[in-house]
Amino acid sequence: MGGFMQPQGHVQVFSRVRDHRWNPQAALDAPRFQWTRDLEVSIEPGFSEVLYADLERRGHRVTRAEERSITFGRGQAIHALPAGWCAGSDPRADGQAVAG
Repeated sequence: MGGFMQPQGHVQVFSRVRDHRWNPQAALDAPRFQWTRDLEVSIEPGFSEVLYADLERRGHRVTRAEERSITFGRGQAIHALPAGWCAGSDPRADGQAVAG
């Protein structure tokens, strides 16, 4: 992840791992959103329709992306476990998690 999306993507992936106890691959696979400016938000497919309607009801201008893409960041993650490691690689980019 880099540039404008970097802090937004980091928070979304980290929250899914830390707050929701998802493994790194699930957190990287999940749809993301991107605040662009003011009340403008871009959202990847995969969120509940209720979310889109609720944001619009609150005055946000929502742009629905047609597909998941690197526009919403990309990354790899490694999570240390007591007995080893758990890793993931973002499907939005080339890469894979491999044990050595």
